Formats: sequence, C-alpha cells, structure tokens
Amino acid sequence: MVHTHEKYERLIEVCRSLPPLAVAVAHPCDRTSLESAVKAHEMGLIAPILVGPRERIREVAEECGLNIAGLPIVDAPHSHAAAEKAVELVREAKAEALMKGSLHTDEVMAAVVRREGGLRTQRRVSHCFIMDVPGHENVLIISDAAINILPTLADKVDILQNAIDLGHALRFEEVRVAILSAMETVNPKVPSTLEAAALCKMVDRHQITGALVDGPLALDNAIDLEAAQTKKIDSPVAGRANVLIVPDLEAGNMLAKSLSFLAGADAAGIVLGARVPIILTSRADSLQSRLASCAIAALVAAKRREETQVAG
Repeated sequence: MVHTHEKYERLIEVCRSLPPLAVAVAHPCDRTSLESAVKAHEMGLIAPILVGPRERIREVAEECGLNIAGLPIVDAPHSHAAAEKAVELVREAKAEALMKGSLHTDEVMAAVVRREGGLRTQRRVSHCFIMDVPGHENVLIISDAAINILPTLADKVDILQNAIDLGHALRFEEVRVAILSAMETVNPKVPSTLEAAALCKMVDRHQITGALVDGPLALDNAIDLEAAQTKKIDSPVAGRANVLIVPDLEAGNMLAKSLSFLAGADAAGIVLGARVPIILTSRADSLQSRLASCAIAALVAAKRREETQVAG
C-alpha cells in the first residue's frame, strides 16, 4: 500500500494560515533534530530558537548542508543546560512551544516538570501519538504511550481531557473517545474495565467534557464498525473512535509501534498538560512525521491563544 501522508498534509496545510510558532529547540545537535527545525521553519510552521552549544550546532548545519543563517542560537554548554534554557525562554514568553532535540526525553521532561522554574500546570502531563494509518480515513490519537507508566484513575482523567482538547485543536468535527481494554464488558477481575466505566460516568457528570466517550471497548470494536455491530454494541463511539485511551504505557507503546512497523503508519508526537505544547521527535520518525508534530503544536498553541482571548 502506497502511503501518501495526506492526513498529515491536511494538518500542515491548515497551519499555513497561522503565524509561525516561536519554538525553543533544545539541543539540536544531530542531523535529525536540526533538519526538523530547519525544514519546519522553511515551510513557515515554526520560528525556531536553537538552544545548545553554538559551535556544535553550526558544525552539524555545515556537515548536513542545512541553512541556519538568520536563526537565533542561544548558547548552552550541554544538553541539561539546553533543556533548562529552553524552558526559561518559555517562561520569559520568548517561545510558545518546546521541541526536543538530540537529548533524551527524560532530560527535557525533568526541566519541564520541575516544581521551581518548570512549566507545570494543574493538569497531569501526558503524551499523545497522532497516527497517520494507511487505509484509515483520519488521524488517530493514542494516549498515553510514552510518559505515564501505570496511570491511576486520577491520572487518566487528565490524560483523557488532554487528548480531547487535542482533538478540538486538530479541528475534529466530533471527538469520539474509546477507553480501551481487552473486552467491552465490565469485569471486576480486569481493573482497566472498571476505570473505563468510572471515566464514562465522570463524563456523564461533566467532570470530563468536550467529547463522546465510551468504554470499556476492545480495539476491534472501537475502530471497526462491523466488529461493533457484530457484538451488538449500541454506542455513538464504537466502530468510529478517533481517540484511543490505553490502559497503560506498555499497551499504548505496543499498539503505536504495531501500527508503525506492521501497518506502515507514521506517528507524530506531542506532550500536553504543560504551559506550552512540547514537540517530541525520534530519530526513527520520518521527516513528514516530524513536520506534522510541529504543525500539531502550532494548532494547539493557536487554540490556546483563541481560548485566552475569549476568556479575556
């Protein structure tokens, strides 16, 4: 099957009407991370501020034939310092988003979640994969498959609300969330089914808002209408979900990587719940996925600006 990336291209196209997003790029000291920032800049998606060892960044740009003329560079001696400085640029309102460069995710997130000088909010920080799956009509949001290892029910409230808010930022006509488990019935022996039922009741009580939510649902009857009909599941979500909330990190990581390596899907990634969106890219990601991650961050930031203006 030829993968055309048309779903990511639609997201990128929407961003062309937005001003470039000011992004602090932490330690872009290899080809993958620097190329992501430069290409996204050339497409008008972001206005990158490169944060890291100045000479090393220039060397990588020269070695890889990347044009960084005119891009601001904030000198930082090493990766830890780059992460801290990038966070500081956000706190000083010089950047509206963060982007992970060639450093470990833990280094970036340690600076983000620090109680003093970090970017914490009242929300739990969580990660979303935005999957472009061949043969699937629209992008599919999967959360959380990268940060929260064994989330509690309280954690899942924020994970769910973050994912719903992302769906609205991506301009989904309707956000339809499936809380995944191994089955679609509530079973006291399977904790994830109990948590799914509790989350759905919290939606009924308006503790979680902005989406149609159902669960527990197994993966097949969450995304395949025929499977849902065969099992006689009467639900506006079953078979039509565009957001999948997984029981834990292991399940989510296996699901996302199965889609990537067995179904040829691409996976853009973003962290939500902090003061600003955080773009997480991997060396294994395609350039199109990395550009889509930048576009997604731009849409999230635009949605926040819109909400701030309405509140003001």
